[in-house]
Amino acid sequence: MELFSSAKPKSVVGLDIEAGSIAATEVRSNGSVEVVGQGVMALAPGVFREGEVVDANALGAAIKELFADNKLSRNNVRIGVANQRVAVRSMQLPAIDDRDELETAVRFQAQDHIPMPLDQAILDWQVVGHTQGENGERRVEVVAVAARRDMVQQVMTALSVSGVRPIGIDHSAFGMIRALARETGSTVGAAQYVNAPSYEQRIDSPDEGTGGTVEAHIPARLYCNLGDVTNLAVARGSSCLFTRIASFGVEGIAQRLAERRQLTLEHARQWLGYVGLEQPLESLEGEQENIVSARECLAEGLAKLADELRLSLEYYGAQEGAVAVEGVVACGPGAMIPGLVERLQRTIGQQFTIAKPALLGHLDEGSAARLTLSYGLALED
Repeated sequence: MELFSSAKPKSVVGLDIEAGSIAATEVRSNGSVEVVGQGVMALAPGVFREGEVVDANALGAAIKELFADNKLSRNNVRIGVANQRVAVRSMQLPAIDDRDELETAVRFQAQDHIPMPLDQAILDWQVVGHTQGENGERRVEVVAVAARRDMVQQVMTALSVSGVRPIGIDHSAFGMIRALARETGSTVGAAQYVNAPSYEQRIDSPDEGTGGTVEAHIPARLYCNLGDVTNLAVARGSSCLFTRIASFGVEGIAQRLAERRQLTLEHARQWLGYVGLEQPLESLEGEQENIVSARECLAEGLAKLADELRLSLEYYGAQEGAVAVEGVVACGPGAMIPGLVERLQRTIGQQFTIAKPALLGHLDEGSAARLTLSYGLALED
């Protein structure tokens, strides 16, 4: 699902932006899928914050440099957005065969579900399944996504400055699901790589591109990207049932450490990755005050991240017709902090899997983690 799009090209660059860096992955689809380019570049503080563009000109210049340095195609770029000004809601409607009539019904129903004025938003939607009502009537399950128009305009301004040609703006959670729904990941606590369950078992609908039906026996999973914000999505198969953005993420932990120890954000991030939550503090070499502070900040951040995951699971579970969640799929830079995901698993009480796209397997773990969302954004639905 995209907020806007044009014809599908054979080569697409997915672009993912965080407060500290920008990442891009170019994917070519021509009978098979292959990664033909990628790049990550640091972003100056204050350019991007909590999922939103703060300085469009500076961001555009950085994107231009990233694409030039890594020789990425400028023609077909799909960018992800994930912030508090994007809303995703699931709705059930009577089955309507005429797509124009269904569009009208979705927009009418969305007024009661989307927490923003629709005349100030860009709205897109997709049928993800079919059900029967209490009296046997046919119904459709629809996922609608809306984004504030002014927020999207800031993104478009940055892309215009960069000189790249966008073909779509997508919710980053959808890219995360596309990247990981069929991947092999490492189950936390296990000694070997295991195959994640086959999530993507969609039965094509006879309707003209309006979606399909997901088999009822496929469990739902909570997908979790631990980045500068915490991007959460519940999906069954490749169908997104629920998303939530928590503004607190590993960047907030790094900022807290940077303030306490008067470090740059980059150095704070490095200390978090070095110290982690596994090794005894006395076994770590380096400035002890930084080591102790990094561990304290990680412990405090862990508690807050766990609360965000619990809140999301509770909020989703309270929705009518919610499918039980069986397991969490983790990705993103925060998943690379030693011991963080293992501690979340013990705190939440769900089995966690750290997932890595197979087509990023030639990269080191940190680079693959940072590029996962941009890879998913480059994939076609």
